[in-house]
Amino acid sequence: MKMEKIIKSYSPMTETAFYILLSLTEPRHGYGIIKYVEELTENRLVLGSGTIYGTLTKMQRDGIISVYADEKRKTIYEITDDGKALMRHEMGRLKELYTNAKKHEGEFQ
Repeated sequence: MKMEKIIKSYSPMTETAFYILLSLTEPRHGYGIIKYVEELTENRLVLGSGTIYGTLTKMQRDGIISVYADEKRKTIYEITDDGKALMRHEMGRLKELYTNAKKHEGEFQ
């Protein structure tokens, strides 16, 4: 899938998709992703298996993650270069959002 189409498909990114990709700074299996996201968000975001595996399947189909089996035959997920480019784009979008929110937060006090 072309990068332009990937960005259009995922932007703005859902929180679930963002945290799944963020968790793939190292290869992980599904349960490892779930636990990492819970730890990172201090249990604010708890991903159900249906949600995570549906999202992982779509991400694999779109070429932003790749999948392989380790020596224990567990399915391991890894972010691709396209996935990293998507995350850079999303992080830039979030930085802009944060900058503009900070600029105007006093108006909502």
